[in-house]
Amino acid sequence: MPAYPGDESATIAAALGTIDSNSPVSEVTRRLLDLFTSGSIEPGTRLPPERQIAATLGVGRSAVREALAALEVLGIVSVKPGSGTYLRGTASDLLPNTLSWGLLIGRQSTEELLELRAGLEIYVARLAALRQSRPDLKRVAAALDRMRASTDDLTAFVAADRAFHDALAAAAGNHLLIELLTVVRSLLQVYANRAVHDADDARIAQAEHETIHAAILSGDDDAAASAMATHMATAAKRLVNAANPA
Repeated sequence: MPAYPGDESATIAAALGTIDSNSPVSEVTRRLLDLFTSGSIEPGTRLPPERQIAATLGVGRSAVREALAALEVLGIVSVKPGSGTYLRGTASDLLPNTLSWGLLIGRQSTEELLELRAGLEIYVARLAALRQSRPDLKRVAAALDRMRASTDDLTAFVAADRAFHDALAAAAGNHLLIELLTVVRSLLQVYANRAVHDADDARIAQAEHETIHAAILSGDDDAAASAMATHMATAAKRLVNAANPA
């Protein structure tokens, strides 16, 4: 990546220091965040490229890439294709975000987020069965069709899975619930994108969604909630494995 006028990449990289090469992504993210919220970097500053950060920290580029992706979700940095990654705000702007969400990037926090998501999704399924919003249920069915057609295309499958849950939340008819789920899903998205490992995982997830959909169409809120609880349990296991690979 070419040097920019006033490029501070070397200074920023030097301030990071090294960490254990076996550190998890959460530790890489914390190290970056400590620097970004220290007040020593001006908002709008272009950050060093991934390879330079990785070399300075002594970790792999994939760990840096995932850490920056998590910070982008949290609103700490912004990525401009073809230009680079930039710090979004001042320390005072960024600290409330990081404190409010408690740095939801480590194993314990990820598992707590999954518990929160499960509770919200189960309630969504129950409300959707009780309220039976037909236009939104058509969107749920359309997303399920896309899931059936894309078990061998995991990128498309994950997108259809997300669309299914989005449509289901709309069918529940509670806007605050939708907002809460949007935040939780966004914080988990870094890992959710790689939680479905193969076609077998996709087929299991599809079958679980089919059961949820059938219960909602029948208007059985207990069955819908139970089916969603089952799905959340298996989905959580996959996502935790994605967030904390062996």
